[in-house]
Amino acid sequence: MSEVICRNLRIRGRVQGVGYRWALSAEAQRLGLSGWVRNRRDGSVEALVRGPVEAVDALIVWAHRGPAMARVDSVLSNQGNVAEIGTSDGFAPIASR
Repeated sequence: MSEVICRNLRIRGRVQGVGYRWALSAEAQRLGLSGWVRNRRDGSVEALVRGPVEAVDALIVWAHRGPAMARVDSVLSNQGNVAEIGTSDGFAPIASR
């Protein structure tokens, strides 16, 4: 069984108003990940992702592309706080911050 990791992602570029959160959520669900994604007031998108290292890495690769209408300038990945996800097994967009 693969190691389970938690990563906090911050995605910058034209990532709001182009379906980025919904597309990232769908991709995370497809990969079997848990966590959340939200818009930030500074125009970026933030995600907290937990799952097998290979699946998390695949989502990070996807995050650099995003959906067709997005323009991704950067994706920062840091160690995430798994306590912020709790015991949830799903992945969903949450309220902006």
